[in-house]
Amino acid sequence: MRLRSSVIGTTLILVAIAAAAQTAIDPSGHWEGTVSAASYGDLPLEIDLTKNANGALTGTITLPARKLKGFPLSAIVVEGRTVRFDVAGSTDARFEGDLAADGKSLSGTLNGQAGPFPVALVRKGDARIEPPPTGAKIGKELEGTWTGTLEADGRTLRAVLKMTNNADGTSTGHIISVDEGGLDLPVALVQNGANLVIDVPMVGSSYSGALNAAGTELIGTYKTGQGVELPLTFKRTPPS
Repeated sequence: MRLRSSVIGTTLILVAIAAAAQTAIDPSGHWEGTVSAASYGDLPLEIDLTKNANGALTGTITLPARKLKGFPLSAIVVEGRTVRFDVAGSTDARFEGDLAADGKSLSGTLNGQAGPFPVALVRKGDARIEPPPTGAKIGKELEGTWTGTLEADGRTLRAVLKMTNNADGTSTGHIISVDEGGLDLPVALVQNGANLVIDVPMVGSSYSGALNAAGTELIGTYKTGQGVELPLTFKRTPPS
């Protein structure tokens, strides 16, 4: 009886140890470090992870060298001490890394078209995810949904621009890249008469356009974070 009890006790201990090893560690927080690229050296990198109201992890990535600031992450998965996530809107930008036993450091690899890049991060307190940008109130002639097409790098990208006035006297806007997985980029709006400037802080880009006399088109230029200027016309979408 004693031998049997000893065996059962040992088995339960081993099961408990295995279960503890598989328990996911919460990676929520603000992470700072570098991503190592052979051509550029070590580039500053920030990752912010937090839980939403439903308890699911959400997050952003900031990579100043690529003009990314608070860019959204998707498909965040934590298994034990392994953390995986994708960069939203991309089909191949994916991170996989392991948390240290003390939960204070995270190391892994960021994969992309140019190949795998080593990443080393250290936890620096709570997540620092900024709220969407807002601007001053805009005219009713701009409120609503607009659609346009952007030709960039040999690709045709459909864009949807949504602009709204809020009850507190501010305005909010979003540019949705239809062909990049429906990537939603919050924007800040500045109107001066028929002219509109749109700031897209997540990708360091901007748009400057003018409303035509009929109020049906915004004709202007999209300037990328790398300084490339591309023609872009938004056309008003009639209310359904």
